Amino acid sequence: MENEMIKAAFSAAADGAVAAAGTGRGENRAPRAKKGREALEHFMNLLFFVCGMVAVAFVLLISIYLVISGLPAILEIGPINFLFGTRWYASTGDFGIFAIILTSFAGTAGAILVGVPIGLMTAIFLVKVANHKVAAVIHTAVELLAGIPSVVYGLVGMILLVPAIRVAFDLPSGATLLAAIIVLSVMILPSIINVSETALRAVPAEYEEASLALGATYIETVFHVTVPAARSGIATAIVLGIGRAIGEAMAIIMVAGNVANMPGLLKSVRFLTTAIASEMSYASVGTLHYNALFSIGLVLFLFIMMINVFLNVFIKRKKEG
Repeated sequence: MENEMIKAAFSAAADGAVAAAGTGRGENRAPRAKKGREALEHFMNLLFFVCGMVAVAFVLLISIYLVISGLPAILEIGPINFLFGTRWYASTGDFGIFAIILTSFAGTAGAILVGVPIGLMTAIFLVKVANHKVAAVIHTAVELLAGIPSVVYGLVGMILLVPAIRVAFDLPSGATLLAAIIVLSVMILPSIINVSETALRAVPAEYEEASLALGATYIETVFHVTVPAARSGIATAIVLGIGRAIGEAMAIIMVAGNVANMPGLLKSVRFLTTAIASEMSYASVGTLHYNALFSIGLVLFLFIMMINVFLNVFIKRKKEG
């Protein structure tokens, strides 16, 4: 009997020791795991910060380089003559880009006026109206549009669109601003559709349910509740579309005629991007002509920055209102 009691006591003591040792190891592992998670979290925060600073640094470097390269030519030509001159002839030393600026404004505005309604309506149809099979087909088409190189857009426009415009309006050449607007409108559709669709899907379902409960129809709910709630994302889509439209060069060279005329729908014109792309290859390094092309790049960069700032301020005021 005594032996059994002694064995039981030793067994209980051994179990207690093992439990204590296990508890101690668990307590030791917990702080280590916590420290590991904290270290990983600090590392990821640092990595994200570095990536953000790299993006900011690239923007600053591009801005500084454009200012250093483009400002001397503007000062030499004269800001008034450069920005408001209507003649661009490198052979005679005339470097006025007013007609080119107006053409870029007109072409971008025309592409946005045509492309944004089509893209937004397509996104609304995909999110709120279309069934899965139809939506899948349209999604495939949009993805194909996004994957087509810009030179292919220009080639198709040059082969099909330009002759059609020439015949329809009885013109010597169909390479006009109208052709450029149509091509740009098609090119910006994928960006507008994809971003707008994402913004519309992010609107909480409770918003629509509340509107329907108050007696609004489904279409009224979509246009008066869902679309305004997704305004920020739709504005981002418009900004991306503007950036794609104003930054395109190759397709525009092939369908717009590349002549520095004042803008007109049925006239051959030149955009800011096409002026740089078409003349940079034969402009001698260090000449006024070469530096003036960098000045055009600076003007284009400032133009895009102003559009972004305007839209961001507009969206912010709408939200505060």
